[in-house]
Amino acid sequence: MTDSLPNKRNTYREAGVDYAALDAGKRLALDKALSTSALLEAVGGVALDRSRGEPAFVFGYGDEKFGIVMEGLGTKSVIAQDYFAETGRDHFNEVAYDAVCAIVNDLICVGALPMVVNAYFASGSGNWYEDEARYASLLEGWRKACADAHCAWGGGESPSLPGLISVDYIELAGCAFGVIPPAIEPILGQHLKPGDDIVLVASSGLHANGASLARHVAARLPKGWQTPVPGASDHDFGERVLKASISYVPLVRQLLGGGIPVSYISHITGHGLLKLMRPSVDCTYRLRKLPPAPPVLSFIAEHSDMDAHSAYSTLNMGAGLAVYCPSGRGEDIVCAAQKVGLGAIVAGKVEAGPRRVILEPVGVEFESDELRLAPTS
Repeated sequence: MTDSLPNKRNTYREAGVDYAALDAGKRLALDKALSTSALLEAVGGVALDRSRGEPAFVFGYGDEKFGIVMEGLGTKSVIAQDYFAETGRDHFNEVAYDAVCAIVNDLICVGALPMVVNAYFASGSGNWYEDEARYASLLEGWRKACADAHCAWGGGESPSLPGLISVDYIELAGCAFGVIPPAIEPILGQHLKPGDDIVLVASSGLHANGASLARHVAARLPKGWQTPVPGASDHDFGERVLKASISYVPLVRQLLGGGIPVSYISHITGHGLLKLMRPSVDCTYRLRKLPPAPPVLSFIAEHSDMDAHSAYSTLNMGAGLAVYCPSGRGEDIVCAAQKVGLGAIVAGKVEAGPRRVILEPVGVEFESDELRLAPTS
């Protein structure tokens, strides 16, 4: 895919997701949140305000540093329900696993290893739980994801919200609390510099971002979720979209415990590869290699009339995590990824220059003003 079709459009806004509005709202919320940082001092804590706008909030208590995050799955659970109603095939195990991955994969970006995950299951009606097999599938997926992340499932909340959520659906979200190992500084980009390697770790497909766009596509396909996906074997569109996310906790746990220096980690979710310039460092992030895009993501981009700029700034396009490290250490991270069964490539470099992302293989450049997640004040 190249950026040679300038008349193509980004349909994510048409699907109901407007990043510009969402990001503006996040920045305003962060500005308000900053005003509460000093309140931690009353109980002997300290807020690391540099972490504001990062994937997780970092705070200290005594000699310990912790991370905390709240995250949701989005509308992928809607797809699981619609696909279940259409085919009778249950994928709630996978979407529950996805939800936990969305949470813990954010937490590890600041160097915090998850200790406890809490669940938030919001339904349109308590009747959702009457299908015991479906609910058991969801619970097992959540449990397995916690086990794979080596953390406890602490508890949670399961409100019934008629009028807010449709009676047929359930929303999956949660929060996680983690500890930063004593010998590790919080990873907030403070050591990121020109010359650093950028390693991209492979995704399994859609992960937890782009589900609303996938629903938009399915609604326009004659066979809907049962449409074959070229290059995806015998699996249909619904099965490919619902394939479980990857938990990157085992990889980051190995990196932090193995003495491999890491200068930044970015979870590639919303905004796609725009997230390569998430660190609050004015540098150019140049990629000379890209992982192959999973067929389902190419399928979504093609059927959404997206050009390369839109596709790579919306979907992960095969890269679920970006790990930055000192020059020459990228291959160590690739080897560490392989040891835990993940594909990875040394994709590029951090360079001196204006804040932007350059994706050479697809001829795309993202400018600084396309991603602003830090507080305005």
